[in-house]
Order: sequence, then C-alpha cells, then structure tokens
Amino acid sequence: MRIITTIDQSNLASSKIAAEAAEKEGYDGICTLENRHDPFLPLSVASLATEHLELSTGVAIAFLRSPMSCAHICWDLNTASSGRFVLGIGPQIKAHNEKRFSVSWSPPVPRIREYVRSLRAIWNSWRNGTKLNFRGEHYTFTLMPPNFVPENNDFRLPPVTIAAVGQSMLRLAGEVADGVRLHPFCTRDYIRNYVLPNIEMGFERSGRHRKSFEISGGSFLATGATNDVVAKQMEWVRYRIGFYGSTPAYWPVLESAGFPELGEKLNRMTKEGKWDQLASEIPDELLHACTIVGRHHEIKKLIEDYYGGISDTLVASQSYEKPSDLPPDLISELKHIKTPFKEFSTNDWIK
Repeated sequence: MRIITTIDQSNLASSKIAAEAAEKEGYDGICTLENRHDPFLPLSVASLATEHLELSTGVAIAFLRSPMSCAHICWDLNTASSGRFVLGIGPQIKAHNEKRFSVSWSPPVPRIREYVRSLRAIWNSWRNGTKLNFRGEHYTFTLMPPNFVPENNDFRLPPVTIAAVGQSMLRLAGEVADGVRLHPFCTRDYIRNYVLPNIEMGFERSGRHRKSFEISGGSFLATGATNDVVAKQMEWVRYRIGFYGSTPAYWPVLESAGFPELGEKLNRMTKEGKWDQLASEIPDELLHACTIVGRHHEIKKLIEDYYGGISDTLVASQSYEKPSDLPPDLISELKHIKTPFKEFSTNDWIK
C-alpha cells in the first residue's frame, strides 16, 4: 500500500518544510487541495525540496484552467521533480464553478473526457513532434508553433487521475484515466458494490488493466496515539460527513449505508444556515461505516480489513489543517499491505 498525506499550504515556505518532513517520515507522496489555496504552487517548491516523494494534486478543479495551461503546469512540475508529478483533477459542482469561480458549466463527464484526451494530445505533440490537431465539442487545439514547445525530456508523462463519485464519472475514470481519487466519504460496501463495478465497465471500453490503474482513498481516518486524540478526530470527521452529506452528489453513499433520507435533511439545514448543527445529525453507525477508527497500535489491521484488495493508497490526512501523525514505523508497516496496483504506464496512451 502507498501512504500519502497533505502538506501545509498556508505559506509556500511552510509547504517546503512540510514536504521535507513528509519525505523524512517515509510517506510515499503528498497531495495538495484546491480549497483555500492554489494546489500547484506548493508542489513547485516541494519538487525542489524532495528527491523521492510523489507530488500530486488531490484535486485541482479542471474547468478553471484551459487544458493548454494545465498541460504546461504539469510538464514543468514533472520536469522539476524528475517525473514524480501526478495530476489529479475533478469537475467540482455546478454552483462552485458558476458562483465561486465564475466559469461556465456543462455536463462534466463529456467535458472531463475531452479535457484528459486534449492533455495527452498536447503532450504527444511536445514529446513526439506530432502535429497538434485536437478537435472536440468543448476544446480545440490546432496551433503549436515551435517556439511555444517546452524542452523535451525522458521522464514518464504525468499520470492523470480523476475524482469520481457517480457511476458515469467512475466509468470514465476506468476508460480514460490512470487512476481514480475516491472521496473519503465512502463506505466499504459502496466501494465494492458501486465503485469497482463501474470502474470495470470503463476498463472494458479502454482495455486498461487494474495493475496500471491506481485507486486512491475511499475512507476517513481517525487515529492517534491516545483515545482522546482519536475521539477528537472522530468529531472532526462527523462534521465533514454532515457537510458532504448535504450535497446531492454524495447521497448514493448515504443510501448504501442505510440512511437514504438523511441527505435531504442535511441539505435543508445548510439552506437554513444551520452549518454548526450538521454534526449532531450524523449517527455513530454512519460515522464508523465511513471511517477507519483506532489508535496507532491497532490501526494497521483495521486499514487492511477495510482496504484489502480495494484501494491502493491510503490518504492519511484529508486536510492540511488536520495533519497526519502516523509514526514512521507505522508508515513502514502499512506499506506491506498488498494492493492490485503496480505502476503507472502513462506512455502507453500516446504510442
């Protein structure tokens, strides 16, 4: 199993220090979020401050940036890190695109499909000197003068992973992506009975294999050295479940856990401004269905029972404001959990 964590994004100087510490503690990688801060800038300083860490966005909001702009950012980060960069993208919901970022909205699945394919068309043009000729409904790229082509390199092309919740996006991930980033608001039953079958349908379309496709995340983690620390983590998670459960896109998770009517209630509460009361509506049964809970000395077995054969990568921290405190020896032990994923094969997309 691969173990990744978040880093401090509040200040780029802090990001550098946090990345160095994560590498020293034995994490396989770090991921950055597009919440309060840009997700790419911290990885630029981390690329120069580390030697082995995988650097990923988990996730960047796709439609804010042209695929051409994103392609340049990814190429430069991949070059600076000697091939350690992984792009994670997601569409976000309509309200955030239109009202928070002031960008146009359209059905996300066909647009993300074009986004991923246009990235690879651009990278293929740069890597192999082929004429750029991508024409789609949402994106068209046909102009690439030589003086706008970045310097070539021998590193693997950046893997592209997709955040997915619904069946159409999960199928798309299996069809066009190198991996899927599952939301922490999941249950084991939801992953087994909903996520995996839909990804497999995507594999059938693309001919991809599970060994080159990474499944990342799929639960919250509430752990610590003492019961008090674990209890505090659980209450933080309880609010996050209430927050995410208020959004209709996540209601299939509630249904899979046996709480089909809770989503509408949470949604009404947010519209009434009752944000501080969301956590009180989340029962322990739902909390434990979505969360791996235990002290450090017992958490390995719990993680293995939850993730075994399902997810390849444990996201040890869901927010840089709640950093992971996994001890280095525990991180080392968790890496021995067997997973289906072996390695990315990104160059296969453009042969």
